[in-house]
Amino acid sequence: MRLLGFYVLLGLSGTTLFADGALAAEGRVLRVGDPTAFEQAVRIARAGDTVELADGQWRDARLVLQGRGQAGKPIRLVAQTPGKVVLTGQSDLRLAGEYLEVSGLVFRDGWAPGNEVVSFRTSPTARAVHSRVSAVVIDGYNKPDRDESDHWVALYGHDNRFDHSQLVGKTNRGTTLVVVRDAEQGLDNRHLIDHNWFGPRPGLGANGGETLRVGTSHDSLSDSHTRIEENWFEGCDGEVEIVSNKSGGNVYRGNVFYRSRGALVLRHGSGNLVEGNVFLGGGKAHTGGVRIINGRQTVRGNYFEDLAGTGFAAALSVMYGAVDAPKNRYARVEHALIERNTWIAPRQLLLGAGKDAERDAAPVDSRFAGNLIVNGPADPLQVEGDIDGIAFAGNLQSPRVSPGFPVGVAPGAVTLRRAGNGLQVPATPLGDVGAPADLQVVARDATGVSWYPKQAEGATGREGRRVKVAPGQDTLVTALHAAAPGDRLQLAAGRYDVDEVLAVNAPLAIEGPAAGTARILFSRPTLFRLHPGAALKLSHLLIDGSDAPDEAGNAVVRAAPGSGAAHYTLEIEHSTLEHLDGNRRFDVLSAGKGTLADLVALRDVQVRGASGAVVSAAAETDDGGTYNAERVEIIDSRFADIGGAVVDLYRGGTDESTFGPALQVRGSHFEQAGRQAGAALRLHGVQHAVLVDNAFRDSAPVRFSHSVGRPVLQVAGNQYLRTPAPVFDIPAEAP
Repeated sequence: MRLLGFYVLLGLSGTTLFADGALAAEGRVLRVGDPTAFEQAVRIARAGDTVELADGQWRDARLVLQGRGQAGKPIRLVAQTPGKVVLTGQSDLRLAGEYLEVSGLVFRDGWAPGNEVVSFRTSPTARAVHSRVSAVVIDGYNKPDRDESDHWVALYGHDNRFDHSQLVGKTNRGTTLVVVRDAEQGLDNRHLIDHNWFGPRPGLGANGGETLRVGTSHDSLSDSHTRIEENWFEGCDGEVEIVSNKSGGNVYRGNVFYRSRGALVLRHGSGNLVEGNVFLGGGKAHTGGVRIINGRQTVRGNYFEDLAGTGFAAALSVMYGAVDAPKNRYARVEHALIERNTWIAPRQLLLGAGKDAERDAAPVDSRFAGNLIVNGPADPLQVEGDIDGIAFAGNLQSPRVSPGFPVGVAPGAVTLRRAGNGLQVPATPLGDVGAPADLQVVARDATGVSWYPKQAEGATGREGRRVKVAPGQDTLVTALHAAAPGDRLQLAAGRYDVDEVLAVNAPLAIEGPAAGTARILFSRPTLFRLHPGAALKLSHLLIDGSDAPDEAGNAVVRAAPGSGAAHYTLEIEHSTLEHLDGNRRFDVLSAGKGTLADLVALRDVQVRGASGAVVSAAAETDDGGTYNAERVEIIDSRFADIGGAVVDLYRGGTDESTFGPALQVRGSHFEQAGRQAGAALRLHGVQHAVLVDNAFRDSAPVRFSHSVGRPVLQVAGNQYLRTPAPVFDIPAEAP
């Protein structure tokens, strides 16, 4: 039976609330146009009612949905048109009560005023239960300071669902989606997290960049019974733990991990199930699979292809732990079951990971059975400890067995074909070996929403214009002010005088001529200042610092402390920089505290005379695992008369959550480099360093010191003339 519809028109201090259209038996539809009307609607809403937000931009809207719906008759909060209600500025959403539902909202162009964007509670004692948030988009809704932490979605209470939503572009510290547990609200949560698209999240360069976490170490000895099913994790690169499981009894089933750096990590808690998931690395560095810690973990029926991760991000990592480990450390692996999984071309399968003085207990009472391993170019197995506690039975490795495997792994040539589900399967069925050939793979389009785009990792904006710039006073300034994102400023031969700091907050290229020289001189302490969104490429230029003021702390390019410049790139190619020596410290790049470069690259660059460093990325001295540059590349370049270290790259502390920094120096020449600083290259805590075919003349030594983990130092073909031998605190290996 349907009831006759009716309208409600209420005056609310200048605002209006009204019901729109015919109303079904389950309740009224209350459309509201501003936060005050929304508050009034929530106060009068009862089971079965729908509060509808009018299309438009809702700025600084702190929405609280609190009430008691009923099973089959929830109180709903919806957008008038899904995707057309955009919450901006300092907006957030909090829920408390029973049987509440939310859908169709978008958060962007701002950040949460508190610690959570969407929270299933309004206070420590008022939580949501039997409630659902669906078809919500949170897009780049980041706090300006990447070190300021928040969670985008926080699940409290029990029996809640978060589904068919899109969370993309988180750049500040804090988990994208977290299940928060405590004894007061009940530890048996029974949440469902399904069919969400977790889009690209760039590397944080610090701990705290997980995409999903269930629980904490404090409550990890209890079961949450949360299910994480049929989600896509795409380009989730925040840190080494894409998923950080910190409770027991959870199920991870049918998810796709696509080109995401890191692993699904069973960090704390026991009795978890990882089943029927698909891990597709595409050969991308640091793409991993599953890391196993603690007791009674089951990893079965999963598919892993072309994962390039090693160590804690290996395609499979079974860790060493400690007997009676504290809650926040690494418990011993016991009664693990790893069965019927398929690995195609994994770079590494690591057994005994993390063995050290603290983690001295090998896995015990565990089983590795019915798995299929198809080798890539190199032997994938790495054994770093005792694996006698793992029983091997009925496994097949193609074409040959790794020497480190005991009895229970047979060799055999396996021919693969691409099945209808997109995965590779044996052309001849292998029975109970490997992941099921008919493994169901959730489609990307079946996750998230249909009305908001899914921007893939590495997607770029519009191709910019080519803008010709003539020499002269501040002609470059005028051109840069008028530039749009992606533009290429093409400088003719001649002199360019710059009398202001050039702010860069978007992709921009500045190119010199094919013949002749474009010489840039600047009269301020900084030529370019990088802001969020910057991607600066300089090529075929001569940058002259002789007009810069005689002050300490000059820089050609600066990412200033507090600027929020993160995930920027700086590339300098086929260029010369000179006369950067008119004061006590003149750097080429000065990366301030709180900033993070995704890439700094110098290719075919000459730097002649600099009183500071060429790449100064050593501002994070708090030793918390944070650093200022993810990758630094110096290729076929020349450096002469450099007072500071050519590269000063620092990552302190003992945190193991990140991948970088990484440094590559190839085919470059250093003359009178670093003698005032005591190091031609100062590398502290760098996780991967490659030094090949370089020449050091009359320079300070190269210094490498590690702070955590097992960094890789590859050295070959370098010459040291009237230069002290390198100072390394770990053995160097061949590339």
